[in-house]
Amino acid sequence: MIELYYWPTPNGLKVKLFLEEAQLPYRVRLINLGQGEQLAASFRAISPNGRIPAIVDREPADGGLPLAVFESGAVLWYLAQKSGRFIPAGARERAVTLQWLFWQMAGLGPMAGQSGHFRVYAPQPVPYAIERYTRETGRLYGVLDQRLARCEFIAGDYSIADMACYPWIVPHAAHGQDLGEFPQLRRWFEAIRMRPATVRTYAGVEDVYARTPALSAEARQVLFGSAGSAA
Repeated sequence: MIELYYWPTPNGLKVKLFLEEAQLPYRVRLINLGQGEQLAASFRAISPNGRIPAIVDREPADGGLPLAVFESGAVLWYLAQKSGRFIPAGARERAVTLQWLFWQMAGLGPMAGQSGHFRVYAPQPVPYAIERYTRETGRLYGVLDQRLARCEFIAGDYSIADMACYPWIVPHAAHGQDLGEFPQLRRWFEAIRMRPATVRTYAGVEDVYARTPALSAEARQVLFGSAGSAA
């Protein structure tokens, strides 16, 4: 049994998507970011960085004590290794998958997240930041579009690289991006959107950017102040 410590942000959704695709038994432990539950000592014992998602594997492969894993890319890698799913067996193909997984973690996620923050969450407009992060997010969309012109999915077959990237493309409008400008990315996006596991993962999920007007000053401080941050 996998315990998933989760809130429906792009990073949280990528791990839930894997669990649904692999049909691994799991239990969701909701961590309400607006209420600061990610700052609790009990959660930080699992995720030292105080961010979701994280998992606890109650039945690790070595038969030992429950194993906690934090950081969404590391969680995807761990679950792929554990299940033998969505990660290629060949060394070359596996290297390609890991490159694109790390690309999402280091580039697409951070840049799209900053774009969304300054376009939607910032208390006042910062034109330089909006222009910089929207432009860089568009560049990264272009990189992915070019990659997908060569293959059906990011690393060839559907893999953790796709699961890592897809949730960061879902809020493309809030990132200032038009998928009509990226035809291969749009083709890939629609293919993943229709997968049964994706439908299950996103059932009842509210757009994180649509909740912005309801943020209280306290919730804003918890999410974006020095004491805590969203994932």
